[in-house]
Amino acid sequence: MSKERKQSTEAAVREIRRKTRRKFSPEEKVRIVLEGLRGEQSVSELCRREGIAANLYYRWSKDFLEAGKKQLAGDTVREATSDEVKGLRSENQELKEVVAEITLKNRVLKKSLVGYGEEECGVGFGDYL
Repeated sequence: MSKERKQSTEAAVREIRRKTRRKFSPEEKVRIVLEGLRGEQSVSELCRREGIAANLYYRWSKDFLEAGKKQLAGDTVREATSDEVKGLRSENQELKEVVAEITLKNRVLKKSLVGYGEEECGVGFGDYL
């Protein structure tokens, strides 16, 4: 077999394996990690039975324990995506500008009411704004 044909065959096999790779739900991952933590069978036996590599099991186990530590420490803040952060910053800036406009209009209105007898009657319109 020529070298080029062998490489294209290997690439095709890799692509098939990648596309048919089993996807584990979070629930399945937790179940597998908990089985490993129970210690009823060795990690290698568990991994062989589930069809996963041992390093994948240990990565899930580490993630599981880290998430548990964060939960117990009260650090449950969700990480926002950069698009969410950009959107929230933009919205925050718009709201600050609206508050500044309203505050400025309120001050101007209060100053203009002083000329219309606010001080003469003892009750200021500003008391009602």
